[in-house]
Amino acid sequence: MQSDAPRRPVTIITGASRGIGAAVAERLAADGHDLVLTYRDRESDAAEVARACEASGARVLLLRVDLADLDAAAAVVPAAVERFGTVTGLVNNAGITGRIGGFLDGSIDESELLFRVNVLAPIVLTRAAIAHMATDRGGAGGCVVNISSGAATTGAPNTYIPYAMSKAALNALTTGTSKEFGPVGVRVNTVSPGTTRTEIHAAAGRPNAPDERAPGIPMRRPGEVHEIAGAVAYLLSADASYTSGADIRVAGGN
Repeated sequence: MQSDAPRRPVTIITGASRGIGAAVAERLAADGHDLVLTYRDRESDAAEVARACEASGARVLLLRVDLADLDAAAAVVPAAVERFGTVTGLVNNAGITGRIGGFLDGSIDESELLFRVNVLAPIVLTRAAIAHMATDRGGAGGCVVNISSGAATTGAPNTYIPYAMSKAALNALTTGTSKEFGPVGVRVNTVSPGTTRTEIHAAAGRPNAPDERAPGIPMRRPGEVHEIAGAVAYLLSADASYTSGADIRVAGGN
């Protein structure tokens, strides 16, 4: 096991203490990745995810990071390189929705925080990761996966338009960076979940939102976190070696 460590992929996952991030971490650990997992709070949950990943053979660095603090976000990739010597993958998963409600009822302060976490932090992290990975800078290539949302294309009227805007920006990050850095060995892709059974809905004030929305989903159910994790794992695998600039929509037919 120890002799294999230098050849193992090393992937950063933001927001990995629960939900989609935790499922992605556990899936990648099972697939042979070493991991850098960030979390903002819920330390006991993050530690439990780390233990589960270690039980699958992964080496894990757990970092407490508030991604609204862009200086703290900028320290994640250097910390990963210091611990493991390299970074081969980045999953920009962490995000917040803001409160569910009409557009005119929203707070600009809440929207500003949302954009710091959902857009500016991924820009900071992606810049640092690509600077390390790019072959024209001495890197060995790598892959970035942005966790977007089906809301990016629907606009999420009456729900959370600023959140939808932030995810549309993340989609543009994928499109632009995949084209700019494809020639230097960096693939960038998006996974866009539809309504998925996670705690993010409770944080937005509608804990029953997944089941409430189920009748409007062609498959008549919300997604489960492991179904999102499978798409992320594919994009980070050798099977996706010619896949870049893609958006895999995991949304039950929506």
